[in-house]
Amino acid sequence: MDNGLDNMLDMYLFETNTLLEQLDELLLSAESQDYFSSDQINEIFRIMHTIKGSSAMMQFNSIMTVAHRIEDTFFVIRENGAVEDQYSRQLFNLMFKSTDFLKVQVSIIENGGGQEESCDEIVAEIEELLACMKGEASPASANFEPVIVEETPSEQPAPTESKSGLTVSISFDQGGGMESLRAIMLLKNILDVCSERITTVPEEVEATTELTQYIIEHGLIITFSSEEDFVSGLDVIKQDIYVDSFEILSEGQLNALPSEPFKSSEPENKPVQSIQSVQPTQPTEAKVSKMEESKPVEKEAKKAVVSEHREEEHPDAKKAAANGSKTNLINVNLSKLDSLMALVGELVITQSMVTSSSDLKDLKLDNFTKSARQLRKLTNELQDIVMSVRMIPVAGVFTKMNRIVRDMGHQLGKDVQLVTIGTDTEIDKTIVDSIQDPLMHIVRNSMDHGIETDVNDRVALGKPKQGTITLKAQHTGSEVIITISDDGRGMDPEKILASAKEKGLLTKPENEYTKKEILMLTLLPGFSTKEQVTEFSGRGVGMDVVTKNIEKVGGTVYISSEIGEGTTTQFKIPLTLAIIDGMELTVGNYQFTLPISNIRQSFKATKEDIVHDASRGEMVKREDEFITLVRLNRLYKIENAIEDIEEGIVMWVEFGGRSYCLMVDELIGQHQVVVKPLPLYFGAYNLRDFGIAGCTILGDGNISIILDAPNIFNFASGLFGNRNNTLKDSSIDVETVIEEVTNEDEINSNMLKLLTFRVNSKPFAMNTDYVMEIINVFTITRFPLLPDYIKGVINLRGQIIPVIDIRLKLGNDSETDVNSMKSCIIILEVNGTTIGILVDEVFLVADVAKDTISPPPSNNKHDLITGIVEIEDVVHLIFDMAALTRV
Repeated sequence: MDNGLDNMLDMYLFETNTLLEQLDELLLSAESQDYFSSDQINEIFRIMHTIKGSSAMMQFNSIMTVAHRIEDTFFVIRENGAVEDQYSRQLFNLMFKSTDFLKVQVSIIENGGGQEESCDEIVAEIEELLACMKGEASPASANFEPVIVEETPSEQPAPTESKSGLTVSISFDQGGGMESLRAIMLLKNILDVCSERITTVPEEVEATTELTQYIIEHGLIITFSSEEDFVSGLDVIKQDIYVDSFEILSEGQLNALPSEPFKSSEPENKPVQSIQSVQPTQPTEAKVSKMEESKPVEKEAKKAVVSEHREEEHPDAKKAAANGSKTNLINVNLSKLDSLMALVGELVITQSMVTSSSDLKDLKLDNFTKSARQLRKLTNELQDIVMSVRMIPVAGVFTKMNRIVRDMGHQLGKDVQLVTIGTDTEIDKTIVDSIQDPLMHIVRNSMDHGIETDVNDRVALGKPKQGTITLKAQHTGSEVIITISDDGRGMDPEKILASAKEKGLLTKPENEYTKKEILMLTLLPGFSTKEQVTEFSGRGVGMDVVTKNIEKVGGTVYISSEIGEGTTTQFKIPLTLAIIDGMELTVGNYQFTLPISNIRQSFKATKEDIVHDASRGEMVKREDEFITLVRLNRLYKIENAIEDIEEGIVMWVEFGGRSYCLMVDELIGQHQVVVKPLPLYFGAYNLRDFGIAGCTILGDGNISIILDAPNIFNFASGLFGNRNNTLKDSSIDVETVIEEVTNEDEINSNMLKLLTFRVNSKPFAMNTDYVMEIINVFTITRFPLLPDYIKGVINLRGQIIPVIDIRLKLGNDSETDVNSMKSCIIILEVNGTTIGILVDEVFLVADVAKDTISPPPSNNKHDLITGIVEIEDVVHLIFDMAALTRV
């Protein structure tokens, strides 16, 4: 699909998803009142009309057909003025089922699916209800359950009487092709500017080959109901680039039209997929003005009638136009905002590099200092603006929970209301998307296991019969707290503790657990107190997944509960993931960044403050509490770090209702840092599980490792296994391989460009297709807990790139000398992963014939070597770059 069609599809998906969300809100609001207001009826009709037209244009027939049938239904409701009470419940259920079907179809399109699901079943149900509402079928004989019934052709609204002078015959440019689709698009544009119903010949305009041929031969005939619509519609026809010619028909020509000009040969029970004669929405004042400007002089009288009629019908239109009623909103692809945020992040880093340059040390530069302050102010303002662009209200996510409460309430027989507070609270778009599933899981838990099944149990406790689930969002500084609370039965700490003991999840004696700690046990993997499995989640089932998803976006989870009063779950999450306030600290030769939001306080400790416990290890006494002590140097096996507690710094860290103390060497200071994700190459090592969340580039260009407070505690507590940081691949005897070169059959005659280099005095070669550039060795930042052959990472123009020491990767005992003038780093891109390999020396690029390359000898045990070739009388081993990216 070309870029133009891609953009059209993106706009279609965005518009349709937005309209379906609005439809859900309308239906939930109407159901809560058990009544469709006239405004809601008109709005649902408009939504269905828009979805039908855009889906027809995109040729998504299932969506178009269902939207068309719902539009027909609400046309009848508009004509009647209201929904009859006897059809109200069936209509609500059918509308929810229909919107779910439309959402599924849109999801299939979004995921690249090419096959739409059949809409026959849902269309049959809509037509059955429509027939009853029109008095063409008995309600007693109708079956509104989701079963397949024999479909009958739907009755179309009776066309208005044709009026002489208001009927136009249109011929399309036959070179354009797809005349039926052109007709659908033209009718959609005409309906947008008409205030009353129009009729067409043929009556049903659908995207079929038969109709295309009919329109080619006979054209499309449109009859307008009023002179105003005729003037507006004629202007649209004139501007359509696919209309070849048109003719205004006289009364005699109208009488000469056949009574059945077109009939499809499709089976009669096929659902109609067409645009029919419908009541359109009112045109906007902007469209009227545009059309009036293009009218010829002889139609000034009609133009005056149009203006007068619309001003009477829409007294606010002129005022709205005068006040500039055009929307100030535009749709922007999220990837563009991501790129903009990345550029602002680089600007923040560069500004820090300039103002903290070592060249300025001890220099008194008043003007420079003043300008630097102004630059910092402007950078911060720009950062705030760009971050605010990505912020969206949580209302969208909260609203979706209404459907869960509504549907589960019906299935479980529970009367529950959902209360939302702080829906205008804004969070980064990425975080909003990430919290949707955890939020849904908690709400389902509250519905299934939190709210009492028996109403009498609630009444006995003095509660109202109707249960309540409350969603609340609020800002607290640089964070947002999402609270999900219910007034259900609450959780029993004794039952939780017994269940955790049975499953072997306790890490200390039962009597040492506080109530808060007991409730947090429900977040551990494998925990559940659910006695019976249902289709819904039980309290505790999957809560570890909820916790993990929240922690992925830098958040924490808290739980509180009282028996008989209910349960409250809190998500404490950052406003954005891009830029955070962090404390820079050092441990040995490593530099780390810890988010300020996790730091409670920092202090100096004495040896007397340290207490040793058999089960919990070292603890620090602070404010009458004994807090677990984690020494980062021991956890990450960092050498040359401070061991004496009195010489180091202790940081009291807290998260998710837990806290511990972290011992480090030195605190450097607080900085605003741009979060950089870990290189893709590190993905297989699960560094986040060991407390490493990412990295950031400092003002001097060096890299600092960002720590993840919750997972440091988990790692230190033994919830994750230790990782062997001395992993090496199978060793290879280079001398033996070279000596056993044998002549093999020809592979093929194509030429290959190879870059030759040296690793520990041995010659190697690689395909230049993988080589991005060759750079001198500069500062390499080491990462803890990784195999020795991963030297660390470098900052290459803002990109974090891992560096592999090829010597150690091949099993040599000694590492590459980074201080050598000849050593260098070759930057490669392999399978979408960028890495650097550290080699002793790079030589030349040679063109070799593929048929001169021999496979490695049979005793080769290393998958990095895929061949041998002789270049300038020297045998070179050929690296397989794809194997290099496999850890």
